[in-house]
Amino acid sequence: MNAELPSSQAAWLTSLALQADAAPCPACATLPSLGWEAVPSSFDRDRLEEVGALYASDPMEATLAEYHPGPTRYWSADAPIAPKFFPYNRCTVWRCRDCRSVFLRYAEHGGYYEEERIRRVTPALVVDAALDAS
Repeated sequence: MNAELPSSQAAWLTSLALQADAAPCPACATLPSLGWEAVPSSFDRDRLEEVGALYASDPMEATLAEYHPGPTRYWSADAPIAPKFFPYNRCTVWRCRDCRSVFLRYAEHGGYYEEERIRRVTPALVVDAALDAS
């Protein structure tokens, strides 16, 4: 796992995602994950290796604001991936050991449940938006 992130998390994340194979392996192909979704119980999590995290040393200090400059929302497959904004600022970064597809994962905490969510990193959707952006 990376001990330190480069000055731009967005640049690092984009670079990592661009290293993935053109076509995902059969296991990753079952995870369309273009938008956030629950990690299927049938998915073998051991296929993925953790390569970093997007949160600061104290994730409780991270903003809960989302970044949607266009007509997207949390679940949108084309929503921007803005590392400084929620939920990205609470994610760990994972890569498939076979095809090098990159995924973001975090735990959504509800009133009586915890759900692990996953989203594939699409390089064209990664943005380096400032926290004062809307």
